[in-house]
Amino acid sequence: MEKTKGATIIDRAKLEVEGFSTMFAKLEQKVVLGGLSQSTLTNYGRCIAKISLHFDLVAVELEEEQINGYLFNLAKNGRPSRSYFKHTVYGLKLLFRIYDREDRAIKLPSLKREAPLPVVLSKKECRHLFKSGKMLKHRILLCLIYSAGLRLKEIRNLQQRDIDFDRMQIHIRKTKYRKERYVPLSPLIAKGLKKYYKAYHPKNYVFNGRDMSSPFVCQRGTVGHERSIKNKWHPKECVRTHFTT
Repeated sequence: MEKTKGATIIDRAKLEVEGFSTMFAKLEQKVVLGGLSQSTLTNYGRCIAKISLHFDLVAVELEEEQINGYLFNLAKNGRPSRSYFKHTVYGLKLLFRIYDREDRAIKLPSLKREAPLPVVLSKKECRHLFKSGKMLKHRILLCLIYSAGLRLKEIRNLQQRDIDFDRMQIHIRKTKYRKERYVPLSPLIAKGLKKYYKAYHPKNYVFNGRDMSSPFVCQRGTVGHERSIKNKWHPKECVRTHFTT
């Protein structure tokens, strides 16, 4: 839904704000050549489109006072969100650097990186979490995320060729920031995966979707873990935290 919304506001800016199409094309070229993700382009583009529509002027031509006033209102009201504010600032910084306006980029506010303490589940909570999946497929998926410290995108793209039962390791491809890595394969998880393979006969991907040629779609509540741990922040991040701490 967010992607559709983002694409719509960008299209609106292209139609309603003179010069926005050219500016956005330069932004897209910089993002692609810089190896940044499509979501980065969408997030930055959406924020730049909104400020351009607000002033009916391309963002790169806005005065410092206009930008500061706009950012002040975002920060003061706290809406749409803190992440939206950060995307607006980072998007504007990148845009000004594209146009060789380093002086304008430097004058934008510096954002302190938040470092909240990780939420770590107890052994009892972990057991409850892993048993929450109604299907063997879901239970193995949760256990694999926990044991290997995988992100949802990584578990979704995981293929059978990436699981090395001989060396007891997993090759993680298509990772965040495009940095591939190897992680250890737990003996218990290896045993569970073999049992899962015999029961489900997946093709290509470790976890297939309804279409056997496509990967499993990880959605909120898909494996029932959202309701399994109460008063905890974002279960999927809690699970991954155990591997990284």
